[in-house]
Amino acid sequence: MKDRRKEPQVLELPHGRLQLPVFLPDATRGVVRALDSNDLRRCGVQAVQMNVFHLMQKPGSYSIKALGGLHRMFGWDLPIVTDSGGFQIYSLIRQNPRYGQLTERGMIYRPDGSRRRINLTPEKSVQLQVSYGADVVICLDDCTHVDEPLPAQREAVERTIQWARRCKDEFDRQVEQRRLAQGFRPLLYAVVQGGGDRDLRKRCAEALLEMRFDGFGLGGWPLDSEGNLLFEIIAYTRELIPAHLPMHALGVGQPASVVACARMGYNLFDSTMPTRDARHGRLYTFASEPASSTLDGAWYSYLYIGDSKHIRAGLPISPYCDCLCCSDYSLAYLYHLFKVHDPLFYRLATMHNLRFMMRLMARLREVRRMRTDTHATNRAHGFRHG
Repeated sequence: MKDRRKEPQVLELPHGRLQLPVFLPDATRGVVRALDSNDLRRCGVQAVQMNVFHLMQKPGSYSIKALGGLHRMFGWDLPIVTDSGGFQIYSLIRQNPRYGQLTERGMIYRPDGSRRRINLTPEKSVQLQVSYGADVVICLDDCTHVDEPLPAQREAVERTIQWARRCKDEFDRQVEQRRLAQGFRPLLYAVVQGGGDRDLRKRCAEALLEMRFDGFGLGGWPLDSEGNLLFEIIAYTRELIPAHLPMHALGVGQPASVVACARMGYNLFDSTMPTRDARHGRLYTFASEPASSTLDGAWYSYLYIGDSKHIRAGLPISPYCDCLCCSDYSLAYLYHLFKVHDPLFYRLATMHNLRFMMRLMARLREVRRMRTDTHATNRAHGFRHG
């Protein structure tokens, strides 16, 4: 069992301090759809996650640099985590080989509608992320699905380890060339792959730990073919990494999955799910006041705004929510906006789901703090009477 007292409470980054655990909305292409940076601040968002694979294509690296980096472009003075493109390799090339190929050097692909071939190497991924001004840089990795055969999993692990070593070397060069002092340089995370095989997960984790990264990410698609969280392998992967090192549950954003992974010791989460669900009319609601919720049992539910029963409902989405939508607007009005496809619906619904996630994370932090305090008290009591 991991010693929860050793889990990191905060993460110090060049653009601010993150209280852990934390959920990062995905601004994959440089925007959280339907929201601006002020909306995100109003929701209590501490940081966002972007993706170098998409950003290098649109708006493009030259544009990002001309605009002063991601923070100035996005109008955001808080931390930004950038993902490397490893998952895009999985979704683009491993599932559709006609779009490109994987080599030991990197990935070669042709963007849709373009004759241009792009070669994304580990070195290039790190160079771009550092030049964009990211607070956390994530190594390029070879992502797999848990159902892929063992030889493919083994190949992906070895490639992930090789690429991580090259990313670390390039990152160190970038830090030295830019003269980035401790506290002003980004952190570098490596990703633990291995599918559903414990031996491969251990092999990957041990090799990456030897390289001394600042933190680690959970690699691979986190769900099985039936959409269930891979609870055992996710817990095992966290156990492989020392508790004092932060670990990012990449792609985990379903509320119950976030709670489960936070209890395993994961510290950072990101996903498009809460914002995508909002745009499609699936809204999250606490079953009771979140500040006192145990986060067990039926602690939350989904509200589907397209249901006709909301057509005259004068109540907010949730009596326990303090977001802009719940403070000022009724279910009936939201139902109307949804039915006429007005962009205001996307903004209000997205703010609601993100505020839900922020309050969920606040509750997880409070529960962890109380457990830590209780443990410390019991330990002190034992010393006094031992």
